Amino acid sequence: MAKKEETSQEMLLKRLKRIEGQVRGIEKMIVDGRDCESLVTQLAAVRSAIESAGALVLNNYMKICFRKGVKADSASIDSLARAVAIWGGVRIGD
Repeated sequence: MAKKEETSQEMLLKRLKRIEGQVRGIEKMIVDGRDCESLVTQLAAVRSAIESAGALVLNNYMKICFRKGVKADSASIDSLARAVAIWGGVRIGD
């Protein structure tokens, strides 16, 4: 694996571990009977962190598929389009 890809993988894993910790914190907040506003605030933080992780994956996907000097084939473009559609919750044609 190339150095840049390793760094991206490490960044993604670090973000996912942080998200995991945030979710455990929310579980504890529920058990402790914390107020709803605090719970929603933490859930919004988790949603934002997940969106950020998804953006990182899509960004890396585009860089891999469309490296300078490498011609993207139809299958790569279709795969990227499906990934973007899945992440965006958009239904694309068959």
